[in-house]
Amino acid sequence: MPSLKDLKNRIGSVKNTRKITKAMQMVAAAKLRRAQEAAEAARPYAERMNAVMAALAAGVGNAAGAPKLIAGNGKDQVHLLVVLTSERGLCGGFNSTIVRLARAKAAELLAQGKTVKILTVGKKGREQLKRDHADKFVGHFDMSEVKRVGYSNAQAIARDVLARFEAGEFDVATIFYNRFQSVISQVPTAQQVIPAKYEGGDAGGLYDYEPSEEAILADLLPRGVATQLFTALLENGASEQGARMSAMDNATRNAGEMINKLTIQYNRSRQAAITKELIEIISGAEAL
Repeated sequence: MPSLKDLKNRIGSVKNTRKITKAMQMVAAAKLRRAQEAAEAARPYAERMNAVMAALAAGVGNAAGAPKLIAGNGKDQVHLLVVLTSERGLCGGFNSTIVRLARAKAAELLAQGKTVKILTVGKKGREQLKRDHADKFVGHFDMSEVKRVGYSNAQAIARDVLARFEAGEFDVATIFYNRFQSVISQVPTAQQVIPAKYEGGDAGGLYDYEPSEEAILADLLPRGVATQLFTALLENGASEQGARMSAMDNATRNAGEMINKLTIQYNRSRQAAITKELIEIISGAEAL
């Protein structure tokens, strides 16, 4: 049974931990607001971009002159998985859910006899995937020095992915991230970006494009890949702060419950020690 001093030290230690988790919760709440606003502001642009690209892609179809970023290179053997996670932990299951989805996709592709390559963005995902798929890593982007995600960060990743595609290093690219819904809800998402898949496209017949759809797509498709990556990074940023805020809130409440339990145990032990001393004093007095 721990001594009174041990219990008192432990209560003090848990109280200090609670102060830290409470402070982290408040910081995450402040960052969440900015990150959520950025993610929500980017959604209309991404959706409109998707609609325009879908209309153009519908007009081009599988024509001989269709850009490879739409039509693909005719193969489906080598898959590049771009896994977007955070640089820091203490955010609950945020990183684990993304990695779990990427692992499931990798296992599915390997079972089909496909070749899998992995490009990681963020340290935490790389650390988790390293245990099983270290031999499949082809690159990594360190975002630890990035205070606020910008379009330039997404462009850098997009340029690397596009260069690998042009060099014939892979046939299909899929990005993995968490889509933000609320503080307690982030949806693990897998989105194929090469060859690009755009939903809709029914409005393509309403417009005449000058120059041709192929020429416009050749310029817009690389931007489309960067836009999808930028949107994913913003969604991830909001999801990370939401998950961290929720995790730190749970940790703070758990610390409070532990302090209450330890305090009760401390008081009972102290009372038992006092009672024991009184009994010894009384017994000694009676013996006299």
